Amino acid sequence: MASSRGAYAWRFDSGRICLDLVATGPGGGTPRAREQLDGPTRLAEWLAAAGLVPPGTALGALDAGWLHRFRALRADVGLLMSAQLADTDVRVDPAGAQLGRPGDGNAIDRLNSLAAEAPPGPRAVRGEGGSLVRTLSAEPDCAGLLAVVARDAVDLLTDPVARAALRRCAGGSCHRLYLDTSRGGRRRWCSGEICGNRERVARHRRRTAAAPGFSAKET
Repeated sequence: MASSRGAYAWRFDSGRICLDLVATGPGGGTPRAREQLDGPTRLAEWLAAAGLVPPGTALGALDAGWLHRFRALRADVGLLMSAQLADTDVRVDPAGAQLGRPGDGNAIDRLNSLAAEAPPGPRAVRGEGGSLVRTLSAEPDCAGLLAVVARDAVDLLTDPVARAALRRCAGGSCHRLYLDTSRGGRRRWCSGEICGNRERVARHRRRTAAAPGFSAKET
């Protein structure tokens, strides 16, 4: 995800917009993470940083209602992705209809409902210097922007290749989700610089503590 000015920096790039949204919550981030979408202004910044709207797009209707709806979608996406990672068996009724995974609740129905809405229509216009830039055909509404994220989640959940690359960070108490596109699928952490480095430091301390002659006073 691109960076944005403000109290936070939108630095984490999960590989999918829907997973980026999950990472904005205190339950979907690194240790000691806090709520990033803590107000309508922060949501507006995230929409631009995530590329859902071009920078400078007017969002005059954005209010606390938008914030509530995006947080609700975030919770459903997190639940559905966690169910995938749990690798539970898909339940099937006697007629052969798929009932979903245990713990999904009605999340998939709500996701499908949001994905059915029309996303904002893009337009190419001449910017400064005559180069083409992206804008939207009209000021986007909440339903249209939710549809973009919901469709991305549906695409991920129904794509066997992408779904197989879904991972949760293996670092400590970090809960971030991401797509592992590394060679051989060996990526373990959301960030090698943060969670990966934290794990390497912890491993070093364990080795040092186990070494002959180690004294706790030395640390």
